[in-house]
Amino acid sequence: MLEKSFGLIFFLKVPRHESNIRTVYFRITVDGIPKEASTRRQWDIERWNQKTERAVGTKEDAKSLNFFLDSLTTKIHEIKTEIMYTGKPITSQKIMDHVMGRITPRARVLEEFQKHNDEMKALIGNGYTEATLERFNITKNHVTAFIKLKYNASDFEFADLNFEFIKDFEFYLRTVRKCSNNTTLKYISNFKKIVIRAIDKEIIIKDPFKSFKGKKTKIVKKPISAKELAELERHQFSTDRLNTVRDIFVFQCYTGLAYIDAFQLQRADIKDGVDGNQWILYERQKTNSTARIPLLPKAIKILEKYKDHPLCLKRGTVLPVSSNQKMNEYLKEIAELCGFPFTLNTHMARRTFGSTVTLNNNVPINVVKEMLGHSSVKQTEAYAITEQATIGREMALLNKKLKLEKTEISQEDLTTLNRLENEIELIKEKYNISSF
Repeated sequence: MLEKSFGLIFFLKVPRHESNIRTVYFRITVDGIPKEASTRRQWDIERWNQKTERAVGTKEDAKSLNFFLDSLTTKIHEIKTEIMYTGKPITSQKIMDHVMGRITPRARVLEEFQKHNDEMKALIGNGYTEATLERFNITKNHVTAFIKLKYNASDFEFADLNFEFIKDFEFYLRTVRKCSNNTTLKYISNFKKIVIRAIDKEIIIKDPFKSFKGKKTKIVKKPISAKELAELERHQFSTDRLNTVRDIFVFQCYTGLAYIDAFQLQRADIKDGVDGNQWILYERQKTNSTARIPLLPKAIKILEKYKDHPLCLKRGTVLPVSSNQKMNEYLKEIAELCGFPFTLNTHMARRTFGSTVTLNNNVPINVVKEMLGHSSVKQTEAYAITEQATIGREMALLNKKLKLEKTEISQEDLTTLNRLENEIELIKEKYNISSF
């Protein structure tokens, strides 16, 4: 329990000078600690029933006072409940501060959002990245534009923030901004962090997101296949610009480096591993987790190719990586020249390493997790998109094994094998595999 006891009473306080007209007070008691305050209403002691704690009579003034006291009672209990939902201790002082309006300053949403972003900016390189700050800046811009459109105002008070605001903001993102479902929920999630921050700072008690529901659309981000990777490696482009971008992308495919990590990779990050071969040992910028990646021959060959590149020498990096925007722009061009029915982007290389290069070549998923610098296997499982060719290969091995063992088995085992063969046929039909 968050409090041992709670009490609320209304009473008339004796004035300094004897009089029948007295001020109506209320007292809140939590765990035996009382706090009292004036309601700023006055009443005649002859028309007051302390047992019921209400005015007596049917006149309009009595009805008005009693209605006020009932409303105040409801408000106090709502405040107590909201504090309880925050998981923080309930005290009589805290409830009283909320009732009297002392704990809810006229804080504004965009002002608090800017404070958050300014703090994040100061912590870049120490737990935050430029990319994360940019996402919150974009979210703040969307909230600013929404408030201007919906309320014709430059800001919005936290005290007025409610569920309707959240739903209208979601509608604005989906219609006016034409954001996809997942992008919409991402912006709302960023905004929710600002609201939770306000709750933690006791700017507001009630969480306007409490009833908000949103479900992300699951998107399968496929890697490129082994055949497509081979085609990409073989293709010779007419410009050095495209050949360089292709080489960097291929390097990412054989190392699993994210764009920013490939951009920042330095010679000092490449060390001799426990096996005597070259490894990439570095701290991932996104998560500060350590990634340990043995360098495959094709990755080493690309490093050697660009070791004396002017941009690498100038920046102290091992690859001449352009901006992410330029890289993706050129990769789109490369995909068209290779005849791929999809668009390439820098993150597709990381997925290709996680699926096509490693998991599809029987590298255990826990090993892939370490090389990708993931904090859990669950993250890595999102990369485990099994190719049809891999399914066919594994089932062919099983089929061959079953046929070899079929000659020396019991009738019971024969029945089991027949069942397995039926399951193989179902798998072949599901994945449209004609033969093994």
